[in-house]
Order: sequence, then C-alpha cells, then structure tokens
Amino acid sequence: MSQKIDTPKYYRLFKPYGYLCQFTGEPDDLLLGDLFDFPSDVYSVGRLDKDSEGLLLLTNDNQFKARMTDPSFKTEKTYWVQVEGDITPKAITELCSGTIIITHKGNKHKVSKAKCKKMDPPKVQDRIPPIRSRKAIPTSWIELKITEGKNRQVRKMTAAVGFPTLRLIRFSVHEYTIDRLNTGEVLPFLPIN
Repeated sequence: MSQKIDTPKYYRLFKPYGYLCQFTGEPDDLLLGDLFDFPSDVYSVGRLDKDSEGLLLLTNDNQFKARMTDPSFKTEKTYWVQVEGDITPKAITELCSGTIIITHKGNKHKVSKAKCKKMDPPKVQDRIPPIRSRKAIPTSWIELKITEGKNRQVRKMTAAVGFPTLRLIRFSVHEYTIDRLNTGEVLPFLPIN
C-alpha cells in the first residue's frame, strides 16, 4: 500500500557543477540544501554526479518519482554534452546504435539505442570552475537522448567513441526542462499528466 502524502511538492533545480544530489554529507561537501530551503520530505528524483550540471527534479511524490526513474517506463532524458575534439558523423552514428558496451557495477552492459546529433553551443552560463581547454584541441557539442540512467553512462559512451566528455548538462527529463532556470535556481512546478 502506498503512503498517502498530504501535499505533493515538485521542484525543478538547475544543479550546479560540484554539488552532490543529497542533503547530508561531509563538512566540505556542497549539498542540495545549500541551494534552497527544501521541505524535509522532498528528495531528488534520480541523480546527477558531482561533475554534472542541469535538471534535477525533487519531490515527495513516490509515484511521480517511480514514473521518472523506473527503467520499465523508458523515460527519455536529454543531455547537452561538450566533448573534446570535433565529433565525427561516425561517432554520432555509433552513439545512436545501441552497440556500445560500458562497465556498470563491475559488469559489461550494452547500452540501449539513443538519439544523438551535433548542436551549436547552448546558451547557458559558463561553468564555475571553467572546463579545461587546450588550444590545439577543439571542442564540440552534442545533444544525446537516452532512456537509461546507468552511473556515468553518458561519459562512458562518449569516451567509448573517442570523444571524452568535458561538460555535461542534463537539459530535460521527460517533458521537464531547465528552461527559465539559471544555474543554482529552483522553481516549483505542477506535473504534466
């Protein structure tokens, strides 16, 4: 039997680089509670690693959380990824193919088919600290859509095709996006039925 919640609460956060997707940690950790005074019954829907930025949904609604994170729902997540090098059409085809093997929890995992295309640099605030750059090596941006969420999956996928990730921003989960959010900002929302 699912627990009934008095008042469902939903938040969109543009998680900055360097923050953990949790409310407790070591004294030097940057945590979600440092960004906003979230109610005590609200938790993140999925995770973004410390080095990643972008959309993080938070709620106290476990049914909503399950719809966004349970693999059986195949919820699409869109990432804007800055990679090292000028990504090739061959690498983009490979990222879409569903043939890339990554290591997850010590086991080999073949990722599902994805959607990928090269894109212009997105209009987002500069990362603090900035990414490392080398004058002799260009960078490029891709939009990558996946329906899985294995630990560091996007980084492992781009590395597997020879274009390591330099900056990773989650733009959307399902139909929820970082639109109208600056880095570190939080907005309440109502879920889309």
